[in-house]
Amino acid sequence: MGFLKRFFRNVFRDGQAAPTQQSSFERLSEEELEAHLGIVRYGDFVLTDAVRPSYDLQVVPTQGYRHDVYRDEENKASVPVIMASATSQRLFDLFLDLLEPLGGEVDVVLETSHHSTRRGHTDLYRENIDMPVLKSILCDYEEMLLDDGCTGIAVLNPNIPFEVQLDEHKMLIVYGENLKPFEEIFAQHGIIRKEQMKFITEAEHVHSSSEDFYRLFEELKTRLGMDGFEQ
Repeated sequence: MGFLKRFFRNVFRDGQAAPTQQSSFERLSEEELEAHLGIVRYGDFVLTDAVRPSYDLQVVPTQGYRHDVYRDEENKASVPVIMASATSQRLFDLFLDLLEPLGGEVDVVLETSHHSTRRGHTDLYRENIDMPVLKSILCDYEEMLLDDGCTGIAVLNPNIPFEVQLDEHKMLIVYGENLKPFEEIFAQHGIIRKEQMKFITEAEHVHSSSEDFYRLFEELKTRLGMDGFEQ
């Protein structure tokens, strides 16, 4: 089964579980692990191949969005945030639609943790790309962007400012002072507001990737003109 053939990232990602805490994946037989990783549907919600929740389902994947606040300690500023999760059948089209309020020319950041020997990721930056060109390129890499647990992308317009992320976990994260245009887009896609919802990033989870996805990431990086532009 495809998910098992991919190499796993650290189960304790993003500091969500203490190193001394026992993993729900410990002491599982190969059959139990394969069965869990093979589950893609939880009710009406269908996961991409990028990530799986903990074996004991500390958080059950679900669709919806909630509000949050990003606090920039360095600049002593707070920015409103929408955090969202969408079933895989809607996710890519929703992501593209969320880019519309950003305008006709944007900056792009590719995030990668491929072959990383430490927590965190590397950012690659490209300024000033036309939105239609960007969308056309991204459509050529839809499968990799959805199913690679080591790739994330952020699109932003620093002049507005707005930012939309599709992160490694395939969560959608939107930053901006006026989030109403994005809330309207979520409503159009049937994504409802759930202020108490939890995301699988807030508990133990496991990422998946492959060498094929890494090759496609490198292709996308070149198509976007990001060679040598690490940040």
